Amino acid sequence: MTSREQYTPGPANAQVRKDSDEKWTLILVRELRHAPEKVWKALTAQEQLREWAPFDIEGNLETVGSTVKLTWLGAPAPIDTPVKRVEEPRLLEFGDIRWELDPAGGGTRLTLWSTIDRRFVSWGAAGWHISLDVLGRLLDGEPIGRLAGPDAMKFEGWKRLTEEYGKQFGMEAPKW
Repeated sequence: MTSREQYTPGPANAQVRKDSDEKWTLILVRELRHAPEKVWKALTAQEQLREWAPFDIEGNLETVGSTVKLTWLGAPAPIDTPVKRVEEPRLLEFGDIRWELDPAGGGTRLTLWSTIDRRFVSWGAAGWHISLDVLGRLLDGEPIGRLAGPDAMKFEGWKRLTEEYGKQFGMEAPKW
């Protein structure tokens, strides 16, 4: 059984695409040992999202055209967020987030596409990196509890990752 105290994130591993001067798309890929249907449930079921995601959702992520209330951990208020695409268990897009799930070797290749202000791209990459690690452990049956938002920023691994991502993306990480 893995505990949060034993958790150390691996090295920075993400890509960015520059959409404009201010907006960039962060791309993270994870190979998971679980079928797309199981990963899909972790991306859409509120009780599972509360175990790993850096946000809370009120509403149904599986209904195209609906609006959910998305609250980033540490943010003051929810954001009305449209659900744009749902192709269970392959594609989920809401707000500035797109998940792609591809069967791979008996598991799933999970790709996250997230549009983010370039000033915070290294923070976002570090936060998503940790959240996806927590998701992987949850799916493996070894949950360590959500580590996101202000809690993640206090975590030593988050600081290291923001610096690594800043170097990888050729920009200085914001100071906190």
